[in-house]
Amino acid sequence: MKHADIQTLASRVEGPVLLPGDEGYDEERTGANLAVRHEPEVIVGAARAEDVQEAVRFAAEHGLAVAVQCTGHGYAAAARGGLLVTTGRMAGVEVDPDQRTVTVEAGVRFEQVIPAAAPYGLAPLNGSAPHVGVVSYVLGGGVGLLVRTFGYAADRVRRLELVTADGELRTVTADGDPDLYWAVVGGRDNFGIVTRLEMDLVPVDRVYGGGFFYDAEAAPGVLTAYVRWAEGMPREMNSSVALIPMPDDPEVPEPMRGRHVYHVRIAYTGGAEEGERLVAPLREAGPVLMEALRDMPYTESASIHDEPPAPVPFQRETTLLREVGDDVVRTLLEHAGPQAPVPCVVELRHLGGAVSAPPERPNSVAHRDAPYLLSVVTLLFGITAEDTRPLYEKLFHALGPFSSGATLNFLGFGANAGEDRVRAAYAPADLERLARLKAVHDPQNLFRLNYNVPPAASDAPPAH
Repeated sequence: MKHADIQTLASRVEGPVLLPGDEGYDEERTGANLAVRHEPEVIVGAARAEDVQEAVRFAAEHGLAVAVQCTGHGYAAAARGGLLVTTGRMAGVEVDPDQRTVTVEAGVRFEQVIPAAAPYGLAPLNGSAPHVGVVSYVLGGGVGLLVRTFGYAADRVRRLELVTADGELRTVTADGDPDLYWAVVGGRDNFGIVTRLEMDLVPVDRVYGGGFFYDAEAAPGVLTAYVRWAEGMPREMNSSVALIPMPDDPEVPEPMRGRHVYHVRIAYTGGAEEGERLVAPLREAGPVLMEALRDMPYTESASIHDEPPAPVPFQRETTLLREVGDDVVRTLLEHAGPQAPVPCVVELRHLGGAVSAPPERPNSVAHRDAPYLLSVVTLLFGITAEDTRPLYEKLFHALGPFSSGATLNFLGFGANAGEDRVRAAYAPADLERLARLKAVHDPQNLFRLNYNVPPAASDAPPAH
């Protein structure tokens, strides 16, 4: 690229254009996962949809792959060269209480949407951590805090504004362009960069939520007890259980300090009295170190998982499970329990309920029949992602017979974002259809620094 070309690009966009060595370059390229960072040739800090268009046209003209980043929670492949579009400056939020919808720009986080919807008794289908970006989370499926009650967040998308590989800004709906809508909702950033997204809100203003903490050594049967309990719950009961190595740190409550603990998380959309009755059997799973359950406004629901907002280096992998019996529990504890060679957080989320229902507007989110989602996360303090590889490979190989696929929003980076893992996130026929649509809308695979779906060969049959 010539300096004059960069100057021309900068003159056409409202946001900053940054090169390696420029002030602000490092801050702009850094996301929530400090284990991996983009190293692009050029960054465009988009402030409006027109900036995204100019960036995509520039990348196509100069043969640069395109990456897009809001918060950086969903890293797949780090840009080594190429052009990075950051969207954090695009922060508009518009709630329509009559239609029960919200329209967000590309850089919006759920922590902006939740308080905007709350005065109307409404809520988005956000995840457990509200500091995650809306667009990539929703387009990757969106396994939310209330997933059993209301299903995937992706199923609530009404309309998208999308910059495609030709630099055009398109309005995409299920009625107006059903193929492209189907592909983007579930295919994330493989088909362009979404600049605005309109989605349904749900009528929720409070939940009965919180959880129980158990000492993992004193209560070894918590996983089994949780699974048996969860399988009898109504769809209004949203829950998960995590096995967490707590640091020996003064900021950790004394009863849990330095221990491996089980944390059962609860978000019940029914009444508090009925919620209390339903969770009562969990007290029999073992000695409870701490209990924190209460009726709370939805604006405080982030306290249920209490995930820290500060960027950290981490590795992550996921699988959907078709069943969780004694063999699965034994495998989890053997490979990722208190005696694991590297510390990791293991979370088992109960799915089913509304997740199993087909969406009103068809999309490419798959594996709706899986009853559980398993996620394994390792904080990379003093260890590297390579150090975690033996544990992850052994664990997920052992779980292979029980796995029914993966979900994009919980895949990691590097090897965990490779072709095999992306394939596991889709039904085979859907992946073929995605590849054919990719050949139509992005034949040069401009958008490839992601959980990539390459375009089908030119002699493949047309998409339908």
